[in-house]
Amino acid sequence: MTDESLNLTIDLARGATGRGARTCVPLAEVDRAAWEELCRNPVEGNGMFDPAFTLSAFTLSSGGRALEAFAPQCNRLTGLLPVVSATRLLRLPLPMLVAQQPYGILSTPLLDKDDPVAAAGELIDAAARAGAAVLMIPYLPLEGAAAQALRAAMAERGLAGVTDNVRPRVVLDATVDAEEYLRAGMGAKKLKELRRQSNRMADEGAVRFVEVAATAEIGAALDRFLALEASGWKGRRGTGLGQQAADAAFIHGAVEDFAARQNCWLLELWLDQTLLASGIMIRQGDHALFFKIAFDESYSRFSPGVQLTVELTRRLCADPAIRFVDSSADEGHPMIDHIWRERMAVGDLFIPTGHLAPVAKLSIALVIARRRLRERAKSLYHQMLSFREKRR
Repeated sequence: MTDESLNLTIDLARGATGRGARTCVPLAEVDRAAWEELCRNPVEGNGMFDPAFTLSAFTLSSGGRALEAFAPQCNRLTGLLPVVSATRLLRLPLPMLVAQQPYGILSTPLLDKDDPVAAAGELIDAAARAGAAVLMIPYLPLEGAAAQALRAAMAERGLAGVTDNVRPRVVLDATVDAEEYLRAGMGAKKLKELRRQSNRMADEGAVRFVEVAATAEIGAALDRFLALEASGWKGRRGTGLGQQAADAAFIHGAVEDFAARQNCWLLELWLDQTLLASGIMIRQGDHALFFKIAFDESYSRFSPGVQLTVELTRRLCADPAIRFVDSSADEGHPMIDHIWRERMAVGDLFIPTGHLAPVAKLSIALVIARRRLRERAKSLYHQMLSFREKRR
């Protein structure tokens, strides 16, 4: 399915009467107020599909559209999923829509809490009306409420999904007592070492944590974060979020939009007038996302990244509005893996929509085979590099 054929299908679908007949519309045409209302109390939060994040991301990449679901009685927006065509994203000419935004690591659809199964079903039906044989949702928490709603909606339609690329992601249960949690996970010896490092910091100057959330202040805090990130290994690799003008424009637009609705903040660790560490947090409903962290590598003797994460853990657990926190890091992360103990399974869910049914199975198989080949090629490349290093 080319972008052109998708657009033709969209134009035809939008000719029907009623908002509920719309299928796959440009993101700019989604009712912003209705979108924000859906984000206030979804069945499962996903800050990356908040309009603040998604609209800012797609200003840098054309082709962003959304599947919508509406309550039939009142035409209230009950579901939303940003998507792009497989032709555009995967360079495969397949009749497939992929849930995605350019900076996404989480693709949980936004579903109304009152009837998430109906909303999930409407999104699947909207994908079919747009001409997609398959709706692919990567980075989906497979045991979350949204995934359960999708599976129930598929069962109602006699559809069988395919799950692939499953891996664990580090998360935090923010309903626990932080001190007991940290002691049980990190151990008394490690916490004692962190206190010793904190005392050594205090010997060199005033140590303080600063939470920045006000709209008037968050832009400057973000600039400090980007400068700190660029000063480390990401800067040396050229992958810092602020090193490209387009990336910097995206994150400023997203963070400042979030902050205007009190859904984003930065936590900073200072030693006198030197910023040692900073982290960006995003909130939606009772879910939060630990989006990014940066720290000054020249102060690694104090473990500033760990100090910041431990303090953040205490603050998150003390906030009754937050129940669950996604680290955005896969299992094995060298820092947070040893602080947050919970894991959630994240994977790619392929949903046949019922449209072009004979083509759906082949399309799914091709995407999975393509991933396997890329993974194998990457593995062989690293093996070759390792072999060369050993021969030197």
